[in-house]
Amino acid sequence: MGLVTIATDVAKGFGSLVGIRSGTEEPRYDVQEKIRGLEIRRYGPRVAAETTVPGDEESARNAGFRRLAGYIFGANVSKSKIAMTSPVSQVGGPGDSWVVRFYMPSKWTMEALPIPKDQNVELVEVPGEAVAALRFTGDRGPGAVAARTAELLRALDDTAWVPNGEPVAWFYDPPWTIPFLRRNEVVVRVAAR
Repeated sequence: MGLVTIATDVAKGFGSLVGIRSGTEEPRYDVQEKIRGLEIRRYGPRVAAETTVPGDEESARNAGFRRLAGYIFGANVSKSKIAMTSPVSQVGGPGDSWVVRFYMPSKWTMEALPIPKDQNVELVEVPGEAVAALRFTGDRGPGAVAARTAELLRALDDTAWVPNGEPVAWFYDPPWTIPFLRRNEVVVRVAAR
């Protein structure tokens, strides 16, 4: 049995290197429209764990990821393990901070989730929403995210949709994934004009 587990872990590790996200749950959505390289998506309500981290964009993402990974890997009052999902979300927070978020698997509710041991991890309900999403590969550093965010907002000009919130970066793959095979997105909540 141990060899099968090792082989499975190696296969998943190789898969993540080349952008295969096998068995990782993503929040469900319906595509409402495709325009100018964007998808207008409708998401239902979700539950997430999030943390606010001071610092520059990349170091905050890394620190936030580690803190949230600790929570889902058992740093909670019941020592429960929670499956990893994607994407990892990052948005500017108050001051010079960043909010990093993991969406919880769909089987979990706010009432059923274990309480985090780290008081910097907060469980939140995310209401249903419509978003415009722009997918991109490659670099996901601050400059690339800023450029793609500007592209997303320009693409919404003169459409039936208007931005209705702060743009958010979503990262679907681990840092070791080959850059041109990474799935990254910038999204912004939208409302009909």
